[in-house]
Amino acid sequence: MVTSPIHLGIAGTHGTNTTYLAQYIEMELRAIGLAVTRVGGLAKQAAELGFPKMTRHTPASTEWIITFGAAAALEAELTSDVVIADGTAHTALAYYLAAAEHRGRQPALADLNRLTALTELYTSRQALILATVLDPSAPFDTPAGKDPDYSNTAFRACVDRHLHEILKEQRPDYLAVPGSKHAATVQTAVATIIELEAP
Repeated sequence: MVTSPIHLGIAGTHGTNTTYLAQYIEMELRAIGLAVTRVGGLAKQAAELGFPKMTRHTPASTEWIITFGAAAALEAELTSDVVIADGTAHTALAYYLAAAEHRGRQPALADLNRLTALTELYTSRQALILATVLDPSAPFDTPAGKDPDYSNTAFRACVDRHLHEILKEQRPDYLAVPGSKHAATVQTAVATIIELEAP
């Protein structure tokens, strides 16, 4: 049984419009009178604190993103009917695995087990998880000031692959969202949340 507030997770590699999905769903839910809080920007906050990012992710940077995201979601519960995670713990784990692969390193088993357990724990309350699907042929621009790794297409594809592998293992009920299905997925997500909100 799902109780309020309802948690929604949106996962995906960079440049696949996860924030667009989160904002669109938030707007639709607010339009029907629900109080919504969107939690995101965790990788940016981690980098501002000095944690490594992109191809340089470490177990520590990954754990910070996962645990800080969980804390932010708990805080959001105080004032929200719906909490939207723009970037789930699965995303953080996928970035770490892709970074390790990029550097030709095998994650230490203890680190991998801990991060996997944290990911499962802190996403267990998310009633619905959406994950964008990378389309390598879609136009992709690198905004000014971004880390040089942002435009690394091989790394981006690696994150996408690891993400969907993790989700198929941990949350086989997740919704994969190709670029052509964003609008339809928003309506599905909103309808699901309305149904869960119903007494």
